[in-house]
Amino acid sequence: MNAPSSVATPKTIVNSELPDLDALILREQAASLFSTVRPATYSDSVVTVVFSLLMYWYTDQLLIFAWMAVHLYTLMRMPLMTAYFNDADADKNVEHWIDIYCREVFFNTAGWGLAAILFLPESVPLTSIMVVVIMGFCMGGVLAVAPLRRATYSLLMPMMLGLILALLLRASVLNLALACFCAAFLIAILRFAKAQQELLTTALRTRFEKAALAERLEQQVHATEIASQEKTRFLAAASHDLRQPLHAIALLGAALEKELSDRPEQRNASRLMRAVNSLRHSLDTMLDVSRLDAGVVVAERQPVALHTLFQSLNQSFINTASEKDIELRLRSSPLWVDSDPQLLHRMLSNLIDNAIKYTQKGGVLVVARKRHSKDTGMHTAEVWIDIYDSGIGIATEQQSRVFEEFYQIGNPGRDRSLGLGIGLSIVKRLSQLLVHPVEVRSVQGHGSRFRVRLQAARPQAAAQFADDQHLPLLRPYIPARLPKRVLVLDDEADVREAMSQLLHAHGIEAEAVATEAEAAIALQSSAKELNPFALLICDFRLANGIDGLQVGQSLSQRFFNIPLLLITGETAPERLQRVREAGVPVLFKPVNTERLFQAMTAALG
Repeated sequence: MNAPSSVATPKTIVNSELPDLDALILREQAASLFSTVRPATYSDSVVTVVFSLLMYWYTDQLLIFAWMAVHLYTLMRMPLMTAYFNDADADKNVEHWIDIYCREVFFNTAGWGLAAILFLPESVPLTSIMVVVIMGFCMGGVLAVAPLRRATYSLLMPMMLGLILALLLRASVLNLALACFCAAFLIAILRFAKAQQELLTTALRTRFEKAALAERLEQQVHATEIASQEKTRFLAAASHDLRQPLHAIALLGAALEKELSDRPEQRNASRLMRAVNSLRHSLDTMLDVSRLDAGVVVAERQPVALHTLFQSLNQSFINTASEKDIELRLRSSPLWVDSDPQLLHRMLSNLIDNAIKYTQKGGVLVVARKRHSKDTGMHTAEVWIDIYDSGIGIATEQQSRVFEEFYQIGNPGRDRSLGLGIGLSIVKRLSQLLVHPVEVRSVQGHGSRFRVRLQAARPQAAAQFADDQHLPLLRPYIPARLPKRVLVLDDEADVREAMSQLLHAHGIEAEAVATEAEAAIALQSSAKELNPFALLICDFRLANGIDGLQVGQSLSQRFFNIPLLLITGETAPERLQRVREAGVPVLFKPVNTERLFQAMTAALG
């Protein structure tokens, strides 16, 4: 048998694992700067040519063409900066690339500052044109370089200082006024650029922080899911390993109880079986959680009469309440609800059982009332089933935790009489499956009220309800239809012996084998002897990891479609899903006599 797997500890995400936000911001700023290089180069080239021709037209200075050639040569270097996007290590060399960008921008804008010094004309209109062109470059370029302050200075300072110096050198009243205006413009645009840079940096920081938090959350969710899966696998493996010997004990105990039915020792056998059944009930409760998690429980909704349901619940719990000397009242109700009768019965059973366990005096009251809900925007009829108790109550901070597995209030010693702490976790899963919201209202020391909200249904002619203490698995058994001869396939020698003894004790001929080959020989021999087996009982997990479901189906197909009954101790959700999809009748270990015969009858069809 496989040993239970250990539960993985979720990886803790510490601050050192967060990305360097400053480095991310710098990389994003660099990418933004370099993305504007190509369009800026084209527009600057066009303006350079037009400006040079215009100035030559009015001044006849050939030096202008020399300036144009040098400036265009500088512009020809700008597209080289697009190599940033082709550099696989650009993210590691961001500072280097930013230095290149700022240097090239400085050389380019220094050319415009030099043009102002060299070619500022005496003509007021031409002077105005040059001022407008340079200031236009500043206003248009500052938005492109706003992400980085160094780039802003590289763009603005050479052009504007060159223009201001040129105006001061030609010290007319108008030029001095323009110089003052340009200085004020430079201060204003530097402040604007600073504000834009801070705004963009804050936006980038916020974006990356959100992305980092989202990544951390995703990692934590992933770690939680892994831990949950590991927990499920651990519980499934532990449950399987516990069910194996308990299954053999249950079968041997049932056979012993049958053999000692007329002897005084039968009382000890009965005590043994009560202890076995108590442990089996605990394991079955954990199995129900696995089956609900695996999605193998399918709700079959239909109109359910609360009168019949409450009668069944009253019969189930009246003796338990009487033993504790508390009052149990289920008020009869003519209401009908839309639900699955057996799953709803289980859901309410767990709530009532929980109320009785934690009530020492007083009583438990179950009442149903019809209400109209506006939650969906429409007036829909609802039925509220309230379970009141006068028990110990639940503190506000604990009310959400009572639906967690194995969480119990006021039971530090894990008193077995108070259960395992799984009942309300099953209620939560059934609530989600049936879409029956459960609400809790409680005051510590003053009792609790659990409310189940259901959709009302139209009354029907007759109500039928199957009283079942466990999630539905099989149809009721009919003793007259039990098989006369059964083949048992199980790799555990103790289980084979115990199953054979139990079947023999009830007058059923049984043969037990350990492998598929032995089973095939037995089936072949029985056919030749004209005494075929009526049923094949096969363990789900055979020796060496062999799949009992595949083996059983293969043997059934090869030998006259012999009916197959699967017995398993598996509780892993994915394996339970496989069994459900196969459509093979299944029993879960440990098996008691009544359920075994019930399943054998169901398998025979």
